[in-house]
Amino acid sequence: MKEFDAIVIGAGQAGVPLAKKLALAGWKTALIEKRVVGGTCINDGCTPTKAMVASAKMASMAGNNSHELGVNIPSYKIDFKAIMARKSGIVKQFREGAISGIEKTKNLTLIYGEAKFESDHILYIKGNDGSFENYTAKYIFINTGASPVIPDIEGAKDIPYLTSTTILELDKVPEHLLIVGGGYIGLEFGQMFSRFGAKVTLLEQSDRLLPKEDVDVCEVISEIFKEDGIDVLTKVKILKFEKLADDQIKVTLEKDGKKTTHTCSHVLFGSGRKPQTEALGLENTGIECDDRGHINVDEFLETKVKGVYALGDVKGGPAFTHISYNDYIVVSKNLLEGGHMSIKGRMIPYCMFTDPQLGRIGITETEAKEQKLDYLVAKIPMKYVARAIETGQTRGFMKAVVDKKTKLILGATIIGEQGGETMTILQLAMMGKITYEEIRITIFAHPLYAESLNNLFMSLA
Repeated sequence: MKEFDAIVIGAGQAGVPLAKKLALAGWKTALIEKRVVGGTCINDGCTPTKAMVASAKMASMAGNNSHELGVNIPSYKIDFKAIMARKSGIVKQFREGAISGIEKTKNLTLIYGEAKFESDHILYIKGNDGSFENYTAKYIFINTGASPVIPDIEGAKDIPYLTSTTILELDKVPEHLLIVGGGYIGLEFGQMFSRFGAKVTLLEQSDRLLPKEDVDVCEVISEIFKEDGIDVLTKVKILKFEKLADDQIKVTLEKDGKKTTHTCSHVLFGSGRKPQTEALGLENTGIECDDRGHINVDEFLETKVKGVYALGDVKGGPAFTHISYNDYIVVSKNLLEGGHMSIKGRMIPYCMFTDPQLGRIGITETEAKEQKLDYLVAKIPMKYVARAIETGQTRGFMKAVVDKKTKLILGATIIGEQGGETMTILQLAMMGKITYEEIRITIFAHPLYAESLNNLFMSLA
C-alpha cells in the first residue's frame, strides 16, 4: 500500500493545477492519468478546435468577405494536412508545457494508469506499464471528465461514426458531413468543416438549434448557418443508420410524420457527453451518483464520502473548462486557506466559437419571463454597430436583460465578432453591480465593439 496525503484522479483542467497546488503546500500528492495530461480541453476540446476554427475563419475571409473590403482573392486552396499539423503542434506545445510544470513540482508524482476504488479511500491502480499497486490517501479528488455519447439509434454502432474526439484525427475533409446534434459542439464543427469545403447537414430533434437559448438567438444562428450554405433540419427523429457498399452512409429520418432518407460520407455524433464514472468502482464506496452517472457533490464539491471530492465535468453541470478550473480554485481555497467558497450561485459565462461568436452570461429573457421578474430588454442589431460596419462583420446582435427597478444587469447575449469579449465586459459589470445607466454614459474608446454598449442601453433611456 502506497500512502499519500492526496490523490488526484485525472490530469485535466482542475486536476493538474490542484495537484501542483497541494504539492507546493507540502502535501505528498499523486496525480493519476490513464491517457494523456491536459484532459479534454488541451487534447480534444478547446485547444485543437479553436486552432481549427482560426483556419476556417481565414478560409471564410478569403472566400467570402474579401471582395466586400475591396480585396479580390480569385482563388484559395485548403491545405487540410497543414491545418491539422498546426492544430497538433499547438496541442503538443500545451500538453508538454503542462507535463513540464508537473515534473518540476516537488512532492508531486505523476502516474500513468487507471484508478479504481476498492473502498472509500483505497485505490487500485493498474499502470499503463503493466504494474499493479494499491494507493491510499486522506483526500482524493476525482477529475475524470466526460466522453462522447453514442446515441441509442438502430445501426448507429454499425457505421464508421465520428465523435468530437475522433473527428480531430481525420486526414482529409469529408465529402458530406452529417452532424447529429444542434448544440455548440455540432455548430462549431459544422461551420468549420463547411468552410473547409465539406457539404454539411445538421440534424436537431427539437424545434430549433440551441434549444436552451432565447428564440431570437436560435433564429439568428439558424439564419447565419443557412447563409453559409449549411443544411439545417430541425424537429427530426433519426430512425436508422445503414452502411452502404460504396462507403456511403444512409440515414432514415422522420419529420412531420414523413420518412425521408439521406446519404453522406461521414456522420458526427455531437449530441452530448457522459461522465467517465463507470470504471471508477464507485459501487465499492459511499459515493453517490445521479441517474446519468454524474457524481453528486455538495456546494463545496465534496461527495458523500468525507475527504473525497469531484471536480469538472464528472460532477455534472455546465461542461466548460473555466468551470473545471474554478472548481480547483474553490477546493484549494477551502482546504489550504481555510476558506468557505461555494459553487452556489456563481456566474457561468459561456462562449460558442462559431463565426460570429455567441457569448452569454446570466439569465436569458425566457428565464426572466419564467421567473416572473420585472425586467427590461435592451437590444441592438450588429448592423447598427459602427465597428461591425467598418469591419464588414454585421451579423448578429447585442442583447441584455436588466432589472427594471434596480437597473442592474441580469444577463446578456452577444452574437457578433468578438462576442465573447464584449459579453465579458457585461459580466464584470454584473460582478461589480454596475447599472446599465452607468454603462450607458461610460466613455469607451472609439470605435470598439464595446463602445456600442452605450447604444445598447440608450434604448432604455
